[in-house]
Amino acid sequence: MAERAFVDTNVFIYAADEDAGAKRDRARERIGQLLREGRAVISTQVLQEFFVAATRKLGIAAEAARQHVDVLAQLDTVVVRPEHVLGAIDLYRLHAISFWDALIVRCASAAGCANVLTEDLNAGQVIDGVRIENPFL
Repeated sequence: MAERAFVDTNVFIYAADEDAGAKRDRARERIGQLLREGRAVISTQVLQEFFVAATRKLGIAAEAARQHVDVLAQLDTVVVRPEHVLGAIDLYRLHAISFWDALIVRCASAAGCANVLTEDLNAGQVIDGVRIENPFL
């Protein structure tokens, strides 16, 4: 079986953004590929962030954003637990990255993911055994 990949919120937001052009197309392509292969992983943090960004940034109605979250919740979802938060604090301190990015990486590592798809960190960097991949490069 191919390696699992953690998908950060920004990739889902681009996929939902009708004005994102090439980034929207690329996000949809990568998400679709991971879904077909059964390799996509997210966390409860991604569900929360998606709802907030979809309603605030994209102007999606709360009801429609909730439907998107309901669909995303069908993916393999890491439930953020206290040990993930503590691990993220350590990554924040060790790698000088934002706490929220550190929590994404920590959850990806806990789920056994080989990589994180995000544009928020440095592509090619390995943190906590997880390679950062920018799907838009």
